Amino acid sequence: MAPVQVDEATYNVIEKGMYYSKLTSGAFDLTVGPLVKLWDIGFPDARIPAQSEIDATLPLIDFNLVTLDKNSHSIYLEKKGMLLDLGGIGKGYAADEVANILRESGVEHAIIDLGGNVYALGDKPGNKLWTIGIQDPFGLRGNGIGTINVANKSLVTSGIYERYLETEDGKKYHHILNPSTGYPYDNQIAGVSIISDYSIDGDALSTSTFALGIEDGLAFIEKLDGIDAIFVTTDYNVYVTSGIKDKFRLTSPDFTLGN
Repeated sequence: MAPVQVDEATYNVIEKGMYYSKLTSGAFDLTVGPLVKLWDIGFPDARIPAQSEIDATLPLIDFNLVTLDKNSHSIYLEKKGMLLDLGGIGKGYAADEVANILRESGVEHAIIDLGGNVYALGDKPGNKLWTIGIQDPFGLRGNGIGTINVANKSLVTSGIYERYLETEDGKKYHHILNPSTGYPYDNQIAGVSIISDYSIDGDALSTSTFALGIEDGLAFIEKLDGIDAIFVTTDYNVYVTSGIKDKFRLTSPDFTLGN
């Protein structure tokens, strides 16, 4: 095996993914690719892998086995079979690039919606803030639990409702996989939304905080400058970080605002 040279844009995305892999001590792990491929949730070949398959895959997941060379834009994976997965960060990069292109073209007001990744460029015409809805993870698409007003901000949501595998007896396996166990995370979170300046950060952090759980996720986000979060739990509670307590408005009677 030898290092693989990639273009500058790809390298930058991978470098950012490695940054969050280290920052979250692997809660977000860019090397989760073999596990994602094994389950293939969201695709026609999705299935529940045998425990033996999961056991054989887990040793391939370790961001510490990745070496980056910024000078040559090369990536080296130490073990054969390792696979980087950019699904938890790539859409955020794309949203930021769209925003940059619009700015360079002179666009001052726009909403960029890539499905789960929303970027509010500038303010709303008339010097008003954009109103962004937070998806109800248990309802139909478009049903919201609340709103937040923003300008020049990204809002990225990860949840159990976007992609999942459902068995014949009705059990659902969502697509956010735990690199330690090989199975989808099983905690109280139904959805988490991250508000940040850049969508690439929000993309990685929505997955990271989902992995950390409510208590640790809230504490983690509170330590980051310029980042806020909205957590929706499986028992219909909503928790928000301190920076948006006065900005988030709960609109659904089915949910209770915690904290």
